[in-house]
Amino acid sequence: MEDRPTLEGEISFRAPGAIEPGKTWYKIVGKLQSAPLIALHGGPGTGYEYMDPLIDLYDQRGIPIIFYDQVGCGRSTHYREKMGDGSFWTFDLFMQELDNLVDHLELREKGFYVLGQSWGGMLGAAYASRRPQGLKKLILAGSPASIPLYVEAANYLLSQLPPDVRDTLRQCIKKGDFESPEFQAASLVFYKRHFCRIYPFPEQIQAGFKNLEDDPTAYLTMQGPSEFVINGTFKDWEGWKDAHNIEAETLLLNGRYDEAMDSCIEPWFKTIPKVKWAILENSAHMSHWEERERFMQLCGAFLGNSSNK
Repeated sequence: MEDRPTLEGEISFRAPGAIEPGKTWYKIVGKLQSAPLIALHGGPGTGYEYMDPLIDLYDQRGIPIIFYDQVGCGRSTHYREKMGDGSFWTFDLFMQELDNLVDHLELREKGFYVLGQSWGGMLGAAYASRRPQGLKKLILAGSPASIPLYVEAANYLLSQLPPDVRDTLRQCIKKGDFESPEFQAASLVFYKRHFCRIYPFPEQIQAGFKNLEDDPTAYLTMQGPSEFVINGTFKDWEGWKDAHNIEAETLLLNGRYDEAMDSCIEPWFKTIPKVKWAILENSAHMSHWEERERFMQLCGAFLGNSSNK
């Protein structure tokens, strides 16, 4: 649809621990006359572009969509000088940024939905566990409830790779070699199986990798050098332990071939009071691309229609 109302803007945001005030860049598709869906991208640091298919929910259901680049990536303020600073790159930083966005756009009274993908869902669940005013419903897509369980799953998936690929990855990981062509080629085998089963990767997904390449500060500090080597500050994170505090109705989504295997989604299902869980049978980690129609059907049915478009 070429006639979608679209607005881009910037919001001042003073990140705790930052010397200078920063900004959050955002993009709204639709008009904020009804409860919008706020999209929380992954990484941290991938940027909003790969979340673009969510526009389908506006086209099909009239739900306004709010995209934004979290600080540290894309068009929002970067803090490259904070590499390795675990006191700066925290869940609280990103939750304060989200609250700042919600308040700036005056969403508390009309309410809003949150969809978080991967890291974005970890952030979304942590945010929802604080019971923020206005949060109506929550969608967690490919988002682990436990990083230790995620690491267990990743190690299992690595063990199922072809022997030569598996051996290359293990040797590179042991040496701390995450940059060589050999590591990159072997990683691609994992990514094509468990990250995104559409190859070549869609342009917007490639944009996420480019954002991480441009500024890996948040990713390297919080997660680590790859999707399956987690040695950053959230390596011991157990988000499900606070999930009993989530009051919003929640939809869990993951793919049958997802790097976020069922084992690390299940604690959400057992802990969140009002929860549904659907598995997309032909998807890995990018189910909003791999099974776009099914993904939007599930999200649309969960969120319902908006009367304003």
